[in-house]
Amino acid sequence: MLVEELANLSGPSGSEDNVRDFIRAHAIADEIYTDNMGNLICHKKGSGKRIMVCAHMDEVALIITSITDDGFLSFRTLGGIETAVLCSKKVYIGEKRVPGIVSAKAVHLQSRDEMTRPLKLKDMFIDIGATDKKDAESMISLGDYAVFDGKFTLFGDNLAKSKALDDRVGCAILLKLMNEKHFESDIYYVFTVQEETGLRGAAVAAYGVKPDIALVIEGTTCSDVYGSKEHNSVTAIGGGAAMTAMDRAAISDRNYFDYIIKTADKYNIPLQIKRTTMGGTDAGSIQRSRCGVPTAVLAVPCRYIHSPVSVMSMHDFECTERLAEAALRDMEGSGI
Repeated sequence: MLVEELANLSGPSGSEDNVRDFIRAHAIADEIYTDNMGNLICHKKGSGKRIMVCAHMDEVALIITSITDDGFLSFRTLGGIETAVLCSKKVYIGEKRVPGIVSAKAVHLQSRDEMTRPLKLKDMFIDIGATDKKDAESMISLGDYAVFDGKFTLFGDNLAKSKALDDRVGCAILLKLMNEKHFESDIYYVFTVQEETGLRGAAVAAYGVKPDIALVIEGTTCSDVYGSKEHNSVTAIGGGAAMTAMDRAAISDRNYFDYIIKTADKYNIPLQIKRTTMGGTDAGSIQRSRCGVPTAVLAVPCRYIHSPVSVMSMHDFECTERLAEAALRDMEGSGI
C-alpha cells in the first residue's frame, strides 16, 4: 500500500531525502526536478490554469542537542509536539537508525513537586544504551534527528495507525493522482520540505512555480475522542474528507471554498468543515506568494496528530483522494 510505504519512511524537517527519493523513483511526469530548498516538483503539462497541488514530505521529530558524560542524549523538538506524549517512546536516531528510548526519572524517584507537574523537555533524555559520552559519540552526532518508531498498521473498523500520517497521506494522494489520473490543466505536483518548522519549503516552491491557483492536501486535527464535546472535536473519523475555512496561517479563497463544497455535493463525496482556526498549513505561504494565490486545503482527519502515532480512517483517506480528483477535473470552466 502506497501510503504505508511512505509513512514508514523517515523524513524529519530538513532531512526529507528518503521520502523525496522514494517519490522521485515512482513519479510519472513530463518534468521532475528538485529546487534549491529541497522541494520535489513534478510537472504534468496541460493547458489552461497553472495549478499547484501540494503536500509536505517532512514529519515532526526530535533533534539531538547534547550528550551527557553518562552517555544520555538531550534533545529538542522539530515541529509542534506536546511533551506529555514523549516519555517512554521508541525512536531511531540518525542515518544509522540507532535505537533509543525517550526517558525521564522514574516516578518513585521523583520529589512530590516533580510528581505534580508535567514533564518538560529539560526533564527528559534519550537512552541509547551507551556506557559513557565517548561510547555515545561513536554511535550518534550532535544535530542527528530522532524519528518515532510507529509502523503503519491497519486495525479496528477500517482504521490505520502510524507515525507521519501528517503528511504522508497527502504525499500518497498526490502521487496517485499524478501517476493514475489525467487532467487537462497544467499541473505542478509539489512535495515540500520543512512545513513543520515554518512552512518554509512551500514559500520557495510557490515563488518558483508561479501558480494561478493551489490545492494543499494534508493530514489534519481530529479530536472525536472520549471526553471531547462535539463542537471541540474539530473533525470526526469516518466523516469523510475535511476542508479548512481558516487557520492561523491562511484564509481559504471563498469562491474556491464554495466550489469544493459544490463539487463534493455533485459527486456525493462526504465532506466536513473543520471546526477550529488553530494550526497552519503550506497554504499560508502559497497564498501570499508573489501577487497572491487563491488556495484551498483538503485534509484527512487524524487523531493524535503531531505525536509518535496517529490514527486515520481509510474511508476518509479515499474520500479526500476522490474529492481532490473531482475538484481538479472540473476546475477548468468553474469560474475560480
